[in-house]
Amino acid sequence: MTEQLVFDARTQSAKDWALWLYIGHGLSLVFSLGLLSWLPLIINYLKRDDAADTFVYSHHRWQIRSFWWFLLWGAVGFVAWITIIGIPLAVLIWSLAWIWKAYRLIKGALDLSQSKAMPV
Repeated sequence: MTEQLVFDARTQSAKDWALWLYIGHGLSLVFSLGLLSWLPLIINYLKRDDAADTFVYSHHRWQIRSFWWFLLWGAVGFVAWITIIGIPLAVLIWSLAWIWKAYRLIKGALDLSQSKAMPV
């Protein structure tokens, strides 16, 4: 027998928004290498309070943190690019950051679909 969770309209709406934001971050990652992720990030900040006191709040926090860490590693790659350290290290850093963010988006979307909160 499968367990089915029933949510009130507020929680379901928050869950739907979080799913669309995962999709937005993912499309940005694929089509602009994450450069346009600031668009869903703004919506994350705006919709986060609507999800307060629900498991969905953790998904907004997860997406927001993913953005800022990805941006930090992008900046580290840029510093490597412009210094003597070199282009190969920058490409490695950017590639690993891209893979890491893709993992976080996939894990988050899968956990959201199972109505699980994200870890702190």
